[in-house]
Amino acid sequence: MPSLHIFSRCVLVLGLFFSIVVGASAADVTLENVAAPSANTADEAISKEASLEKAAHFLDSAALTWQKDRKCFTCHTNFAFLYARPAISADNTAHQQVRAFAEELVQKRWEDQGPRWDAEVVAAAAALAFNDAATTGTLHAASRAALDRMWTVQKEDGGFSWLKCDWPPMESDDHYGVTLAAIAVGVAPDGYAATPAAQKGMEGMRRWLKANAPPTRHHQAMLLWANSYVPDLITAEEKAVSIQQLKALQKSDGGWALATLGDWKRGDDLEQDTEHSDGYGTGFVLYALRRADVSSSEEVIHNGVKWLKSNQRESGRWYTRSLFKDNHHFISHAGTAMAVMALKSCEETKVGQSK
Repeated sequence: MPSLHIFSRCVLVLGLFFSIVVGASAADVTLENVAAPSANTADEAISKEASLEKAAHFLDSAALTWQKDRKCFTCHTNFAFLYARPAISADNTAHQQVRAFAEELVQKRWEDQGPRWDAEVVAAAAALAFNDAATTGTLHAASRAALDRMWTVQKEDGGFSWLKCDWPPMESDDHYGVTLAAIAVGVAPDGYAATPAAQKGMEGMRRWLKANAPPTRHHQAMLLWANSYVPDLITAEEKAVSIQQLKALQKSDGGWALATLGDWKRGDDLEQDTEHSDGYGTGFVLYALRRADVSSSEEVIHNGVKWLKSNQRESGRWYTRSLFKDNHHFISHAGTAMAVMALKSCEETKVGQSK
């Protein structure tokens, strides 16, 4: 657990941020009254003050709009919502409705129709287990069912057949799926990692990770996150190197650019933006560094938090340009979730697990 000194510094850094939130309470966003958030655009005005309330409203609106209109789950929107929303509050209608939809996915739709892809099984298991750890601290029956189902789709080499839609960083290679599965097992409450099925599955994943190095800095950060729950996934030396390499990518303004975390080619033949910091890059790296026990008193963390506080948009989102094509920029949804999780991780108790 971080020291009192670290906690005090963190409170000092985030005090204004959280004090803004306490003031007023926005109307509950529900499936019945949800209005789609405005388009994710780079020219949206910066908010005059940082607000978790605005972030919550954006996350609620984006997740419920996706659920209502598309009737499915995606890593960048409503799965990301299940990770991040409890960091603000889980006691609201939007969280309850998205959570219920995820439970229905596992307990009814999979039973009736089967999962759409193997990746959906892993992603649902991870989101539900993380959400359990951040809320009740007890493994829900739907979460356990999703986790157990992971082992039925695990390949003989220990990996998983992941979506390769050329939509990085989440849907472009198998490595992401393996680290996400490891996070699912490690974060799951009620000692799930000690079950025979989980132990056997983790043995396979360790073999796979040993044979397949992370292809990007992003996936090095995913390993740091997974290693915070399953401490033997990487060596102490590998952990130190990854931390240093991520720190080195910090921009002079205190943020990180998602496009610098990998060498991804775009689908529209334009150049990636490696110059400008963004919400996902900053939130994700900050969160990974905090999970890797980088102290909140370090200047790299302090400056990253300052960037997040200074770059929230009026809608409540943190904008991130798509790595694939300049159209919807849905990675901004995950970027907002990661920004919220990063800010929360500066408190004494980390999201999903006390340290």
